Amino acid sequence: MPVVCLSVWLLATSANNQTWQNEQQPAAQAQTVSGKIASVDKSSFSINVTSAGQHVSTTAGAPKTMTFQIDKNTTVEGQLQVGANAEVTYRQDNGSNIAISVRVS
Repeated sequence: MPVVCLSVWLLATSANNQTWQNEQQPAAQAQTVSGKIASVDKSSFSINVTSAGQHVSTTAGAPKTMTFQIDKNTTVEGQLQVGANAEVTYRQDNGSNIAISVRVS
């Protein structure tokens, strides 16, 4: 009988620890920006931001450039090419912008 009680206690403790960890690590919130593609690389691209879900600050009227990492989960509609307009939905992960989806028009 002590083995069963220990197993139940371990499962309950594990569940409580998982809940606590989830509360301490909030999910990255998706954000959206749009603009003209400034550069394209094998695993990343940059855009000159023209509009965003939040206020985009610029320096002396110059557009803000943002770089996005592309991973195996990124969905791309259209072709990433310099000069094309793009709308990017992304999340931040360890200081990097990870593209979730890109729509090129």
